[in-house]
Amino acid sequence: MRKNFGTQSWFYPLPVLIISTYNEDGSADAMNAAWGGLYDADKVVLCLSPSHKTTANIKKTGAFTVSFADASHVIPSDYVGMVSAYQEPNKLEKSGFHASKSEFVNAPLIDELPVTLECKFLKENEDGNIIGQIVNISIDESVLDQASRLDMTKFQPISFEPVNNGYYVMGHRVGNAFQDGAEIK
Repeated sequence: MRKNFGTQSWFYPLPVLIISTYNEDGSADAMNAAWGGLYDADKVVLCLSPSHKTTANIKKTGAFTVSFADASHVIPSDYVGMVSAYQEPNKLEKSGFHASKSEFVNAPLIDELPVTLECKFLKENEDGNIIGQIVNISIDESVLDQASRLDMTKFQPISFEPVNNGYYVMGHRVGNAFQDGAEIK
């Protein structure tokens, strides 16, 4: 039997996205955002409040990066979502994360997070969402397999579970996309 919960902001899985930008003084900033995803094959959408420092930075610099939080970095990933850069200008440093400049956009890469989308700001849509063009995806070799493909058992991204405010590890393979369903054909 099912139980009804009405309208809720429950969507599974919600990747834990760490959005990084540069501040006016050139220092790196990062925030945790669960509401975002692909907008098209080569674009991302981020549902960010206009009150976030990151939102203002994206509009000023024209660029941002989207890193996927992983199981090894739950604490600093959660921290950058709890603290505003308006109140704590050194929050990236306090988190323990380190930043390097992207070769492709005017935004920082978070060194500890191995998978990052490097994006150019395209527009803010009618709902206030940030739309960005993916210009590069950089992946640390530590999470690649021998054929230079992403190895989910090494990467271990986390997802946000909104009902109980939990983070969960992803990475256990349960099937083969565009293949297993052929059994029914």
